[in-house]
Order: sequence, then C-alpha cells, then structure tokens
Amino acid sequence: MTLSIEEQIYKAMKKHTEVKWSDVARSAIKKKLAELTIMDKVLAESELTESDAELIGHKIKAEIRKRFK
Repeated sequence: MTLSIEEQIYKAMKKHTEVKWSDVARSAIKKKLAELTIMDKVLAESELTESDAELIGHKIKAEIRKRFK
C-alpha cells in the first residue's frame, strides 16, 4: 500500500526518525477497522433504513447549527 502525504506532514515525520511510521499507520488502520466492525454489528441489528439514518443525521446537524448561531 502506498500513502500520499502532504509535504508539510512528511517533513515533520522526517524529524522523528525514531518513530516507525509504518507501525503508526498499521495501528491506525487496525483501530479504524475495529470501529467499523462494531458499527457493522450495530447496523446489522438495526431496523433503520439508510434514508431513516440520513434524515436523523440532517435533523442533528440542523439542531447543532441552531445551537451555534
């Protein structure tokens, strides 16, 4: 796998040669996959449709916008 990294981030990474960046990436990928696995299990048992979830998401975002105005 090849990752594209912004130049600024790459320069900062180069300053820390003691870090195994491939291990950091591998760990982050494992963590994200674990989160997605949990989400898949929750969603598999859910009776909500995708459109229901989108509607709920829009309502939540609208309430958040109201709160920060």
